[in-house]
Amino acid sequence: MTEAYIVDAVRTPIGKKNGGLSAVHPADLGAHVIKAIVDRTGIDPSDVDDVVFGCVDAIGGQAGNIARTAWLAAGYPQHVPGVTVDRQCGSSQQALHFGAQAILSGTADLIVAGGVQNMSQIPISAAMIVGQQYGFDTPFGGSTGWTERYGDQEVSQFRGAEMIADKWDLSREDLERWALQSHERAKAAIAEGRFEGEIVPLGDATVDEGPRETSLEKMASLATLVEGGRLTAAIASQISDGASAVLLASDEAVRKYGLKPRARIHHLSARGDDPIFMLSAPIPATQHALEKTGLSIDDIDLIEINEAFAPVVLAWIKEIGADPAKVNVNGGAIALGHPLGATGTKLMATLLNELERREGRYGLLTICEGGGTANVTIIERV
Repeated sequence: MTEAYIVDAVRTPIGKKNGGLSAVHPADLGAHVIKAIVDRTGIDPSDVDDVVFGCVDAIGGQAGNIARTAWLAAGYPQHVPGVTVDRQCGSSQQALHFGAQAILSGTADLIVAGGVQNMSQIPISAAMIVGQQYGFDTPFGGSTGWTERYGDQEVSQFRGAEMIADKWDLSREDLERWALQSHERAKAAIAEGRFEGEIVPLGDATVDEGPRETSLEKMASLATLVEGGRLTAAIASQISDGASAVLLASDEAVRKYGLKPRARIHHLSARGDDPIFMLSAPIPATQHALEKTGLSIDDIDLIEINEAFAPVVLAWIKEIGADPAKVNVNGGAIALGHPLGATGTKLMATLLNELERREGRYGLLTICEGGGTANVTIIERV
């Protein structure tokens, strides 16, 4: 079987809500990182077999197969196809998986995978809001099978995060300490230029806009989302705009086009968990990945787990037994933002660069996703 390699990975700065990227059309956001990955690797775009992009709430400027639209907006050949993937917050990580699987199967040699999301223009759950005009109040209401299995209870990321905090006995103070650390790590990473190798500036947007000055005292003063709960805006990911992309190549493509891989795909998989808890699936997904590879969590040098909410990360650390010092070392989505469809390959770019900086061997990426699923990717630095 051939290998699947990551040749390069890029991303835009992550713009905050109504920030520096908010006016950019999603197709142009996607085109920007596609052009950057082509320019940086020196490939002939005519040789690309497919473009696989993640995107959530595919309406408006994100509708009509944004992967294809972004490729064409970049000015590249019309014979190259594109496909858009929605695995919620893990959409571009799944795009990477589909691209790598095509290469591993021998049916493709060169894939551009990535994702795009402009949450300023198209808010989270916009597709569901649009669906209300057609009589759908939720994605689940009216489904006989769903109701028989799960009833009519609330299904939301907020409830799931509260349930996780309760099940794993995570206090509000625990959550706020992690959130503060996320900001501190992100600000340090920006100040030290750790993201410069992965960011491709766009207009006036040159650095991540999310990190802010905060404190435990400020966080403690915020109202909880529900009475008696533990969640506040301070321990949740930020609404963001951005795009990201990776170039994946087979052994044959590496030789034929003179490419220099940066990492090898060591493992990729996905697993599901209770959709009501929704955000807990990184735990069984990571356990599955470690079992399949024969690795222990101590063999992993660096970890990126998306900070959808602080309890997701802290419960995962508790259950998996990971060293917190290896987790989200440059901050996470609480500080840096979470442009839904772009986050997977955005985090892969950060993981790859930091793994090289530390001269580590294995890096692990996992993301919780709507519907109670999670992807896991393990890469090995070349």
